[in-house]
Amino acid sequence: MESTDFDHERFFLSYTGVKLPLQLFDELAPDALRNRNTWFRARYAADGRMLCCEKFVYGEVEMRHDYLYDAEGQLCEAHVKGPDEDEDVQVLTFS
Repeated sequence: MESTDFDHERFFLSYTGVKLPLQLFDELAPDALRNRNTWFRARYAADGRMLCCEKFVYGEVEMRHDYLYDAEGQLCEAHVKGPDEDEDVQVLTFS
């Protein structure tokens, strides 16, 4: 699942907690990324909902989350992918 229909993206140093969608913090300017080994990129819908979150390590995607929301804006599904190319995407559903 690839989120290509996003409004804007932001970059962060890390996240906190285990609840989804991930709570990212310490926002980074795009030009600060070249001096970092690890960072997160989040892509958002125009209404501010996070659609996708990727963790980059040395320029490669190490982890990816894609989020789907219901008509009321509540998280209803998360697709989680780890670093292994052969690993299946884990689908979590919320009601």
